[in-house]
Amino acid sequence: MTSALNALLHSPARRAIPPEAVESRWALPDGHLLRRIDWPVSKRPRGSILFMPGRGDAYEKWLETLDGWHREGWQVTAADWRGQAGSGRLGSDASTGHVSDFAVWVADYAALFAQWRASTPGPHVAVGHSMGGHLVLRAVAEGVAAPDAMVLSAPMLGIHPTWVPTRVLHRIARAIVRLGDPRRPAWKGGEKPGAKMSGARASRSLLLTHDDSRYDDEQWWRAKRPIIAMGPASWGWIECALASIRMLEQSGMLEAVQAPTLILGTSVDGLVSWPAIRRAARRLPQGKLDAFGPECRHEILREVDVVRDRALASIRDFLNQHAPARA
Repeated sequence: MTSALNALLHSPARRAIPPEAVESRWALPDGHLLRRIDWPVSKRPRGSILFMPGRGDAYEKWLETLDGWHREGWQVTAADWRGQAGSGRLGSDASTGHVSDFAVWVADYAALFAQWRASTPGPHVAVGHSMGGHLVLRAVAEGVAAPDAMVLSAPMLGIHPTWVPTRVLHRIARAIVRLGDPRRPAWKGGEKPGAKMSGARASRSLLLTHDDSRYDDEQWWRAKRPIIAMGPASWGWIECALASIRMLEQSGMLEAVQAPTLILGTSVDGLVSWPAIRRAARRLPQGKLDAFGPECRHEILREVDVVRDRALASIRDFLNQHAPARA
């Protein structure tokens, strides 16, 4: 790897908003404000990337990767989902992540994508992590967004336990939702049931990344900007997630997606279903799967350098092939 390329891959933008980036609030059609961040490009841009984070995420934890793409010449935009981080809350408290229907987020994404595509240079690339990957894929499958290419990092196309069919998990979740307030938290503390935040970082970091320093970046940002901190999902969120996953499992949904799609996934993912990711990659007409193993946890783009570098190189090669710079 050349020193110049190494500098591009390892951006210093981990605990500071890059000077080129502009944070703002953007109004959705119903007036709800999304927090977003944009890196404009002064010279001829390589193209534009719209990145959407996962459940409970904020764009701060992805600054290193986003700024790295900007340094490669991409005009970059990211936003917090409605009800997360700096885009308000939809539940009954400031910690629990809730939504009444994933269709709300798909509609929000469709509006954001339309404005972003109309105001930025092509080619246009949609990138999503985890829940963000699920929602980006669903928006494209429903025909409300049409990127030139897609990159999905550990997309939430199924949840644990992976051996239980989604329809069964959904039936159970619906029954539990009916027992009380759907906005109530489904568990205490961490990223999933059993992953408690008390007793230090161990259980949560073991789900996300092998890189302790990158894991600490998120904690640093949460201390600096408490508004971005979130905890567990609500039971309503779980029911809606399973309903949306079942929608994508329907025959013909993914088969209709024509955008070239790169999926990054790891066989040891403790948060999303690896078997579901493999099935989805086979169903996509122009799908490509880059598979990782025990060396990689859920947050592939926040992993140790050797893993992250491989993932970024895979994305770069894919985009050079399927979203080449315009002459």
